[in-house]
Amino acid sequence: HVIEDYASIRMSLKAHPLQLLRARFAGQGYVQSRDLAHLPVGRLVNVAGIVLVRQRPGTASGVIFATIEDEAGVANIIIWPKIFERRRRIVMAARLLGVRGRLQREQGVIHVVAEELADLSASLAGLSRGDEARAPQQVLPRGRNFH
Repeated sequence: HVIEDYASIRMSLKAHPLQLLRARFAGQGYVQSRDLAHLPVGRLVNVAGIVLVRQRPGTASGVIFATIEDEAGVANIIIWPKIFERRRRIVMAARLLGVRGRLQREQGVIHVVAEELADLSASLAGLSRGDEARAPQQVLPRGRNFH
């Protein structure tokens, strides 16, 4: 139960949730955080990750900085005020955030400047039930109970 591990102790020894969702997200065009270092500046990219930090420093003119984590590392996200106002609920509530934005690299630090955001948190729900029987089957014969 990877999700329960994350909910209670903020980590799991089993797997990172994005590792379990990678095939689905790769099919939707999401790249891993480690791939960002090899892509050209200015390229439109899709990244997804567990939200680790959301910051809105008073000195940043309303810009929000977020850090998301996937199975390969972290990605720094810049969210301009106009995007925040359009997607406030997603920015504030998403546990698993999908970001479409432009790759930026300054002084060796990589950022994705968000153009669109998606709350992908619903994808996490299925992980918590991964080892439950989806359609229980009777594997033992019926007991011969005498009343």
